[in-house]
Amino acid sequence: MERRGIQSIFSWALLAGLANLANVAWGHDVITTKITFDREIIRIVHARCESCHREGGSAFSLMTYDEARPWAKAMQEEVLERRMPPWGAVKGFGEFRDDQALTPEQIELVADWVEGGAPEGEPKDLPPVAAPVPPAAVPHGSQQLAFSGDYKLLNSLKLSGIQPQKIAGDSSFQITAELPDGSIQPLLWLQPYKPAYSHPFWFRRPVSLPRGTVLRGVPQTATVNLLLAR
Repeated sequence: MERRGIQSIFSWALLAGLANLANVAWGHDVITTKITFDREIIRIVHARCESCHREGGSAFSLMTYDEARPWAKAMQEEVLERRMPPWGAVKGFGEFRDDQALTPEQIELVADWVEGGAPEGEPKDLPPVAAPVPPAAVPHGSQQLAFSGDYKLLNSLKLSGIQPQKIAGDSSFQITAELPDGSIQPLLWLQPYKPAYSHPFWFRRPVSLPRGTVLRGVPQTATVNLLLAR
């Protein structure tokens, strides 16, 4: 009887241990993707998120897997809703310097990484650490031209950028330039606009607009500033 009692205790202890192991295993996400933090995601973080999401930055750090992993679901939601990075404009509608918006491919990588269990990967896949490069100065003059609604240019000008000035939160609209020959030049598509992240949108190259061009798309209740080149 004593021997059977010992065996019974041992069996229960073994089953309890196996149950605990099973619970631990089920507590982890099932990995179903080859996308990893160390190979793909960290490179997106460096390219689009590092300016804010780093030690000493304006937001919590995402620079290591241990720092980023608790935020994985939030990262997926924010990039799918295009709330982060807080660029505020539709990518591809106009060409801008320092465009922090994610490409559709980058958004898909982040989403697939999270859905696939957000694996870490291998340290050997991490990119080399590079010193941060300060953004290049953008040459522009001090002259600005504010307008609302449709606006016809009485003189030709060179446009360095556009600064949202008085715009309601979550507004979405396209600013275009209708040239005298009837062609349309896309300038800026705000979607959605967040006043907390207000910043100027500097064109990659100055945009030349001839006299008679009509700027369209700004609601009468909103105001934007044209930032003029020298």
